[in-house]
Amino acid sequence: MNLLSYLFVYRRLLLIVFTLLIFLPLPIHLGTKEAECAYTLFVVAIFWLTEALPLSVTAMLPALMFPVLGIMPSKMVASSYFKDFHLLLIGVICLATSIEKWSLHKRIALRMVMMVGVNPAWLTLGFMISTAFLSMWLSNTSTAAMVMPIVEAVAQQIISAEAEVEATQMTYSNGANNPGLELDENVNGHEINERREKTKPVPGCSTDEGKISDKTEVGKTSVSTSKYRTRKNHMMCKLMCLCIAYSSTIGGLTTITGTSTNLIFAEHFNTRYPDCRCINFGSWFMLSFPAALIILLLSWIWLQWLFLGLNVKEMVKCGKTKTAKEKACAEVINQEYKKLGPLRYQEIVTLVLFVLMAVLWFSRDPGFAPGWSVLFSEYPHFATDSTAALVIGLLFFVIPAKRLTKTKPTGETVAFDYSPLITWKEFQSFMPWDIAILVGGGFALADGCEVSGLSQWIGNQLSPLGSLPAWLIILITSLIVTSLTEVASNPATITLLLPILSPLAESIHVNPLYILIPSTLCTSFAFLLPVANPPNAIVYSYGHLKVIDMVKAGLGVNIVGVAVVMLGMSTWIVPLFDLHTYPAWAPAVNNATLP
Repeated sequence: MNLLSYLFVYRRLLLIVFTLLIFLPLPIHLGTKEAECAYTLFVVAIFWLTEALPLSVTAMLPALMFPVLGIMPSKMVASSYFKDFHLLLIGVICLATSIEKWSLHKRIALRMVMMVGVNPAWLTLGFMISTAFLSMWLSNTSTAAMVMPIVEAVAQQIISAEAEVEATQMTYSNGANNPGLELDENVNGHEINERREKTKPVPGCSTDEGKISDKTEVGKTSVSTSKYRTRKNHMMCKLMCLCIAYSSTIGGLTTITGTSTNLIFAEHFNTRYPDCRCINFGSWFMLSFPAALIILLLSWIWLQWLFLGLNVKEMVKCGKTKTAKEKACAEVINQEYKKLGPLRYQEIVTLVLFVLMAVLWFSRDPGFAPGWSVLFSEYPHFATDSTAALVIGLLFFVIPAKRLTKTKPTGETVAFDYSPLITWKEFQSFMPWDIAILVGGGFALADGCEVSGLSQWIGNQLSPLGSLPAWLIILITSLIVTSLTEVASNPATITLLLPILSPLAESIHVNPLYILIPSTLCTSFAFLLPVANPPNAIVYSYGHLKVIDMVKAGLGVNIVGVAVVMLGMSTWIVPLFDLHTYPAWAPAVNNATLP
């Protein structure tokens, strides 16, 4: 038993040592550059999948192993760790820092929820839309962390409102037992918990407490630990939690900057195929927004049916009197919005810069008309999306937010300096340096695979797949990616697979975008487990969900996501990039048409 306990305690150390030793025959016996690079690839892949080392620490292994194995000199490897992607990320984080510092994100979320109304079904959709919109511009994790407290307050207010209504009904019944309360007190083993500390007392109600049935009284005096009055309350809490987790991920699909996987793909693609110049903020939005919108709506319907059922009459009612739950829900949202006060100067400036950054991204090279990049025609393709992000990002350090004052000995208050919208310390606290290093390690790994010839070797081995129909290849790769991303981090998954999928597409004479786009989108479909991505873990921590709940709900959303991606690859995405033709910007091969 002691031996087993020691093995368990030092399991990560043992995994690291065994991984390094098991694959040693590759560089020792084969000795080719491809084998040496494959050794590095296997070690990094296993460490990423098992997280035996922190992801960012593993990402630095190529900087150590490539020079030692003679694959790339140290200076060349180091240059792979900082790309155009990192400049784009810096500009985006400047925006996100200001949005969260001045609570603009909370104002946007509450306003959008207020617009859709307080009917439970539409309220859930409102939360999903506002969360998805915010995650287009902020990180998925910070979006989920910001919205969940609001959702939790709304859910608890609904439960408390039900308690008030039932208590009032008992008062009107002149002390008679309430059959409805008897029925709801223990559904599926969930005992009554009045949550009296969160319910405002109803006048006259306290005199009737002793007249409730003995069974109910026992349930109250036993201090049940259940947080829900009824099973429906529990299902509602589960539904709201999962809606926030999934919509924060779905919203991130729509923009290049919405999630790190999109940024990693864009940088890898533009580096490997510099002559394409077809992946930018506008083109990505055009291909991904319809897919994200369809996935969001179908996910809402699926989750609504799974937890609360679809009551069409209830969903489409208009102009009817609001129920007590809906009034309580509207009240808590209105109160949260009132706490923000009127729109402040700092929020207005942040909003203007936010819109300006989006306009610059969309208008740089829209494709259907000349963009502002033509103003620099003397230096074509020098300005990228990171250029626009940096211009706006730097303004956050320049534009004054408020004056700094001090009091003189005479008692006079004078201004001596001003504080910008964000400070460097605030920016540093938001900057995901771990992601920056992780992505840099992926770029270094991809460069090593290319220089050593491993990418070409992998492509040659996978060339027999060219006999399969293109849609089947996409389906297989999408399912593999979706399965892998459930147990590995999304950035690690896409970073590991891009150097493999690119040569695969080239070897079977298929437009690389035809395989890389669906694979990149499917990398974000980590919906099954709490550990699959941070938004899942955040909502799981609130205690409403069990793992089996996430598995059942996530499986349906995964199926919806893959199906919508497959639909998009055969409809609206095809004409955007002429996917049925092998492009001239890819490595020279005989032109071929998809099977």
